[in-house]
Amino acid sequence: MENIISIPFLIGIGYLFVVLTFRCIKWIVGLSKFDKIRLFKSIRSRRLFQSIKETFMEALLHRKIFRKNPVLGYMHMSLAFGWFLLIVVGHLETMIAEHSLFVPFHKAVFFRYYEGFDEFFLSGLFSFLMDFLLLFVLSGLMFAIVKRFRKKLFGLRRTTHLKSGDKIALTSLWLIFPLRLLAESTSAAVYHNGGFLTSGVGAAIDFIGNPAIFYYPLWMAYSLSLGFFFVALPNSRYMHIPTEVVFIFLRVAGIRLKKQNDSYTDVQVFSCSRCGICLDKCQLSVAGIDDSQSVYLLKNIRNKNLSDEKLFNCLMCGRCQVDCPVGIETIELRTVQRIESTREYNSSYDYLIQEVATKADVVYFAGCMTHLTPRVISSMKKIFATAEEDVWFMDEVKAPCCGRPLMLAGQYEAARKLIENNSRMILDSGAHTLVVSCPICYKVFKEDYKLPDVEVVFHAQYIYDLIHSGKLSVDTSNQRMVYHDPCELGRGMGMYETPRKLLGRIGEVVHMKDEKEYAFCCGGSLGNLKISEDKRKLLRDQALVTYEGFSPNILVTACPKCKKTFAAGRKLKVFDLAEVVAGAICVDSLSKEKEILEKQEADCYAVEGL
Repeated sequence: MENIISIPFLIGIGYLFVVLTFRCIKWIVGLSKFDKIRLFKSIRSRRLFQSIKETFMEALLHRKIFRKNPVLGYMHMSLAFGWFLLIVVGHLETMIAEHSLFVPFHKAVFFRYYEGFDEFFLSGLFSFLMDFLLLFVLSGLMFAIVKRFRKKLFGLRRTTHLKSGDKIALTSLWLIFPLRLLAESTSAAVYHNGGFLTSGVGAAIDFIGNPAIFYYPLWMAYSLSLGFFFVALPNSRYMHIPTEVVFIFLRVAGIRLKKQNDSYTDVQVFSCSRCGICLDKCQLSVAGIDDSQSVYLLKNIRNKNLSDEKLFNCLMCGRCQVDCPVGIETIELRTVQRIESTREYNSSYDYLIQEVATKADVVYFAGCMTHLTPRVISSMKKIFATAEEDVWFMDEVKAPCCGRPLMLAGQYEAARKLIENNSRMILDSGAHTLVVSCPICYKVFKEDYKLPDVEVVFHAQYIYDLIHSGKLSVDTSNQRMVYHDPCELGRGMGMYETPRKLLGRIGEVVHMKDEKEYAFCCGGSLGNLKISEDKRKLLRDQALVTYEGFSPNILVTACPKCKKTFAAGRKLKVFDLAEVVAGAICVDSLSKEKEILEKQEADCYAVEGL
């Protein structure tokens, strides 16, 4: 009878071990040659300790969730870290009781069944510790049950739907610790001992009836719940528990997503816990779109039923990625899936070969979106002229695209052809600096282009350096400015402070809650190929209403697409930061030639009608 009790548990843990071993081997084998080298070097270096530390902080203590919501963080931490401590302290207790460093794993799990609370060295201390840890885990379980039915108490407006495997795993998980409490309390009632928790519950069981009647059924039920959970785990959302550990080791090793699916893609997909935190961050819910968020993208990839509607109905703004407690690269994952699912355009781009580069120290690439906002271009020209910079306006005439819009649409091969052409042009110019005024262009130039000895600089940083070096002088004013962080520049490239420091030289920058990594998307995103224009306006107005609440004189952004989107909305005046700087340039620093340039710009403004 003693050995029968542990059989369900052993079957479940054995099945889980085989599945995890197979998947881990498959993932590692599926890595590229260079990624394998990175991983093995990481394990043999100090990065191993960094990986272990990160696993402890995120997989057990859930540090990121704690920072976002302490109650939600406590719930996750008590279940993960509490169960871990039960295992560790339980094994230590068993080793001391058995006077051996090597004890069967199941013996520690069912220690109070096998030993019956026999007295041994420090048995009283261990009884207290194990009861305390069990109570710790049960408190987290209570929060988890409340969250399932009252999610708003945890700061969540929505949670994900459960599939069959999830329901089986969740039910088993919810039963494990209450059954453990009842089983251990029954043992305490039979042997008249136990800790502060189990002895108290045991006394209640003894009051109800003969505890020996419940002894074997409760221990068997506890073993069955463990076995069911371990069998269900690989086929449920809880697969994220072991996969997240693998993900952390790969990430710390420096492995990054490629432009096609590989085993690292699978690791990130299976690391999603479907916690639902990303749901509340997605602005698409304002437009009534509730089925294409990142958590559903990852779920559909796992289930192999991803549709184009769900794949392409996304702003690609990155708000979900900021709060992902696991650190999944949701935007890059979606880009990879788009590339995998999209047929390439049938275009040779042969006409691009006809272009010839102009020699210059600095290349300015405006980009497609900036050409739709010509005042940004004229402002940049004024800044370049005032600072007397030797600049070649690369895309002034034929305007080749940077390639990122095509990449966001999944047209990677077409984007690659543009990247190759633009790279050739820039390198042939002999320039040492490439200046861009569009965040979309900035991201692709920094991440996907190979431009040795050419520094890629966003116009905010470039202009700030001109002012800091004394090449450009600006006047200050009492303007109150709200600065909007463009998605690609802020969350995409991590540039938050430079635009604010630049604008701070001219006027007052109003600080607010929804800024920096939490800034709104303007709604005009090139990444969403499915959303209607009316729904885009809802997203735009959500941001504008918030900004208007701070009573600024102007709204400033650093993205031509954001400027154009916001300018078509409410009455708040919208400018690119290049326009703000150009308008603040000291008059005394302008030569006669620059005054003529200003007159040409004024004519350009009149044509644009702005």
